[in-house]
This record gives sequence, structure tokens and C-alpha cells, in this order.
Amino acid sequence: MNRQQVESRCLRSVGHQGTTLELEFHRGSVYRYRGVPPEIHHSLLAAPSLGRYFHQHIRDHYPYERLT
Repeated sequence: MNRQQVESRCLRSVGHQGTTLELEFHRGSVYRYRGVPPEIHHSLLAAPSLGRYFHQHIRDHYPYERLT
């Protein structure tokens, strides 16, 4: 999946395809979240704090797997 680089202290890049959201963190880990609607992806990118949005609206709300 193609990910775009983002300006965040928490996230390095974000990708979304269908209902799959892929997040790369600055520490090097990559997680894939399933069932994430496009609106959540768009709201994440528009959020003043991507890390805060991730913790409040994505983490613990969608099933995920760690890729690396």
C-alpha cells in the first residue's frame, strides 16, 4: 500500500485503501487497521494532532495487525 508522509511527532506515514488503514510510526513499526471508513482517514489527516486523533478514534476501535 502506498503511504504518504505526514507531519506528526507520532506518525511518519499514512495510507488508506478501501477500508484498510496503514500507519507507520516514527519508531519504525507499521500497523494495518481493518474496517476503517474513508471518513476516519480524512479526519485523521485533517486533525490538528494526528497522534491524539489516532489514540482517540482509531487505536482500540478497529482490529489491527502489526506488519513490522
